[in-house]
Amino acid sequence: MKNYSIKSFAKINIGLNVVEAREDGYHDLDMVMVPIQLHDNLLFKEIKNKPDNYVTMDDYSLMVFKHNLATFAIDSLAAKYKFQNKFRIMIHKVIPIKAGLGGGSSNAAATLNAVNTMLKLGATDEELIEIAKNIGADVPFFIKNKPMRCRGVGEIMEPVNIKNNYYCLIVKPKEGCSTKEVFELSDSHLRKHVNVDNVVKALEEGDDELLASELDNSLEDAATQLVPEIAIIKKELKDLGLKIVSMSGSGSTVFALSTNKKELKKAASIMEQHYFTELTKVLK
Repeated sequence: MKNYSIKSFAKINIGLNVVEAREDGYHDLDMVMVPIQLHDNLLFKEIKNKPDNYVTMDDYSLMVFKHNLATFAIDSLAAKYKFQNKFRIMIHKVIPIKAGLGGGSSNAAATLNAVNTMLKLGATDEELIEIAKNIGADVPFFIKNKPMRCRGVGEIMEPVNIKNNYYCLIVKPKEGCSTKEVFELSDSHLRKHVNVDNVVKALEEGDDELLASELDNSLEDAATQLVPEIAIIKKELKDLGLKIVSMSGSGSTVFALSTNKKELKKAASIMEQHYFTELTKVLK
């Protein structure tokens, strides 16, 4: 197989609780991660007589990320399965960066899946997840690409059966958030506790009132100090009548969920005048 294309989906965190900082510099988390329809497109082409894998992107502002998680994913897979094949990865980038949407991690997981298929390696999801753990904290989730409650640094996963069919409005300010900076700032302050048990209960029972009251993100206060527009966007969405509103990951994206596509579309028409805005849906 010489060419292969694959969709690389974004994610949102429907509830994120930082349990504690670890000695290795990571953090133990408890969170619900769900894929959304917003996605990058990746095209893989096997190349001959080249010493390295390389990435091209149609957004030239992102070319500083030429050696990124996707090439690291190929190197990690090659180390395990002892192949020498090299690839060119062409990324049509749609998922914004520094957004808390997992774009880089998703690209890495899509790369593992694509190369596994192209070279007929026969690696199982579980084997790919073991490799993914060493690439990035969110990468194992994107191998499964299903709603999951994720614990540890993200590698302990348990399926979440979401009852309602949610549309999702993504709103991101121009300024992004550095995950490292958000966690460092968060470590120096008291963090709010998020009851992820209740978030899961609300999702599985289809209880939107409970979800609206329990949904929160331990990192939001720190992220808002770095990007104050996060709080402004949240308020604007709630003022528009949306109830299930939160920040995703370490920011700076804010999302709103609803089973009513029309109300999200109306909000999108207002928010898109000032921010990156995308109306998408939760994948189950």
